[in-house]
This record gives sequence, structure tokens and C-alpha cells, in this order.
Amino acid sequence: MPEDEGTMATDDEAYALNVEEYYRLASDHFKPLNYGDIVNGVVVKVDRDEVLVDVGYKAEGIIPAKEISGKKGDPIKLNPGDHVSVFVLQPENEDGHIVLSLRRARMEEFWVHAVESMNTAATVEAEVKEKNKGGYIVSVLGLRGFLPASQIGKYYSANMDAIIGKKILAKVIEVDRRRNRLIISQKAAEEEDRAKRREEALKKLNVGDVVKGIVSSLTQYGAFVDIGGVEGLVHVSEISWDHVKKVSDVLHVGDEVSVKILKIDEEKGRLSLSLKQTTPDPMDKFIEKHPVGSICEGVVKRVMKYGAIVEFAPGVEGLLHVSEASWEPIEDLEQQMEPGTACQVKIINIDPSRRRISLSLKQLTAPPEDYEEMSASDSSDGSYEEM
Repeated sequence: MPEDEGTMATDDEAYALNVEEYYRLASDHFKPLNYGDIVNGVVVKVDRDEVLVDVGYKAEGIIPAKEISGKKGDPIKLNPGDHVSVFVLQPENEDGHIVLSLRRARMEEFWVHAVESMNTAATVEAEVKEKNKGGYIVSVLGLRGFLPASQIGKYYSANMDAIIGKKILAKVIEVDRRRNRLIISQKAAEEEDRAKRREEALKKLNVGDVVKGIVSSLTQYGAFVDIGGVEGLVHVSEISWDHVKKVSDVLHVGDEVSVKILKIDEEKGRLSLSLKQTTPDPMDKFIEKHPVGSICEGVVKRVMKYGAIVEFAPGVEGLLHVSEASWEPIEDLEQQMEPGTACQVKIINIDPSRRRISLSLKQLTAPPEDYEEMSASDSSDGSYEEM
């Protein structure tokens, strides 16, 4: 049965359609090349002076020898069949070839990688080459970069020139391809690493733990101790059972110490630490041997208007209130007692929870016969409450 002439194309029509489709596809494939385009190709032939590359156009592309170089300028070995990305230097030379550059294509890839590293805040490795005005020249991601002196990490901050020749971890913080500018920060990478180590360390620590650390810095109000990436504060009041006037008299940067964890602030990544609580409280031992009523010998440490502090041992002190210094009224105790002098006193009250001992000097002797008790409003038991 003859085919339906209305639904079947003639041979001439089919041929015309195929030619039209061919030229349409060819037109899509052979789009004009421009300077700066990066295209993929396959190595066809490798000669001494150039490399021929098939990039899918009517003419093969050539890579001059000077445009084939690696990261450090050394030639890259290419073989027929290798797939490469190339940079278009010239869409067509006098011989009708496309002039390409492997070096420039890789350089563009390096810049793209640098931008990605900056946008994703990825940590990159950089090699510090030499010192420059305001910082250091580095090799990073196959490019020449700059490390400002202000962005050097804590480790090299004391001796910045020691960083020359070293490989460091850093963050890309600025990329300007037009100005050929790439800036990195070692400090930013250190801060991120410190934050990670702090987070991991905090998960392993508990209140009450006694751990070892290194004194990292000193302040007027205490010392900071680094415990495996987490810094904690030992307040001056927690450095010693004895009174500490100056932190640097007891601790120095770099000292290895054992500290007790008093408080953990996970949100802020901070620790409250104690150095003194890793050793027994000397007050406990003293109280055990010297109950209320005991007569002890101590040394006057400080004299104030309201009383005197008497020290029995390092970290063990008591208060001799002015009202307990004598049966007779004393207007100025500072005129009666001098720091550094030894004296015997009687323990009249102990508050272990508050580490307070109340003392009396007058109760070592009997009151005068004509002594009259003070009224309730004027009386005192010589305790710390009147300090």
C-alpha cells in the first residue's frame, strides 16, 4: 500500500533539514573565541617549541613553549591525549591558529580558587618568602600574596622575622584580581583554630576537675591560664591562701601550674580557676589544733583604725578588734601596735565557712576591779562583722 504522501517528507526535504540542523549545531559549537576565554581541549601533538591542542574548532590551537609552565615556572610535561584547560591569548594568528596559554589558564584557576577560599573562609597553606614594607611576601594557592605584620599570629608576634621561610596556615581575607592583590591573615586562622580547640576542650572539662595549664598572661586582677586551648582566669583572690599584693610576685608567664575548675561558661568559652584550692586550706589544720579559747602567738601583719590583723602562718590570719585590744578605751590602735611585732592573743570565735578567726588581747588578763561593762549598744564581740 503506498505511503501517505501527506505525512512523509521527500528525500530532498529530508536532506535540506539535515543540512540546516548541521549548520545550526556547527554554529552553536563554533562560537567566536575572545581574548581571556578559558576552554577545554585535548593535546594532539607535543613539539619542542609548541604543543598542538584540539579545542573543538576548525583550526587547532597552539601553546607556545613559554606559555607552558608550572607553579614555580618549571615546564609541565604534556602527552598526546591529555585533557587541559587553556587560556585564549589570540583567537587567530597569521597562520590561522588559536594561540593558547596553559600557564595563564592555571593562573586564572588559582585566582578562582583564591576567591572561593575567601568566600568559604577555608584555611590555606602559605609559605613566607621574604620581608616587605609593612609585612611579608608569601606564596599561597600558586599565587604571590601578602601577609601584613598586623595579621601575624600570636606565636610569631614576639619575633616576627622568625616566620620567614616557614609554612603557615592562614585565611584569605582580600582578593582583587584587577590589582593583582591577595592578602592573607595568619591571626584569623589561629583564632579559628583556637575556637575549635576551645570548644573541644570545654566538652571534656567539668567543675571540680584539677588540670594542668600554662600561665599565658598576667593582669592586676589575676592570671590567665591556657588549658589545652581554653583560657581561664585565676582571680588574685584564688592564687594563694596567703594574701597576694602583686600577681607577678607569685606567677610568671610560662609557668606550668595545676588549677581547679570553679566555673565553666560554655557560651563565652571561659573558665574560672583556682590555684590555691589545689592544696589543703592551712586554716583547717590550724583550727583543728587551736579551738576557741586557745592562746596562740602570732605576728602583727597590718594595723587599721578598727583593729589589727595577726598572722599565725601563711594563709592563716585572725582579727584583733580594737575593742578587744585593751580593757581601757583605745582611741588610736595604730599608735599602740606596730606591724612585724610578735604578740600573744586568745581565740574567742571561729567561723570556718568564712575563714574568720576573732581574737582578743585583753582577755589574756583579768579586767580591772573598777571595770564596768559597756552597754549593749556599745559592746563588741571582736568579730569581723565590725570590719
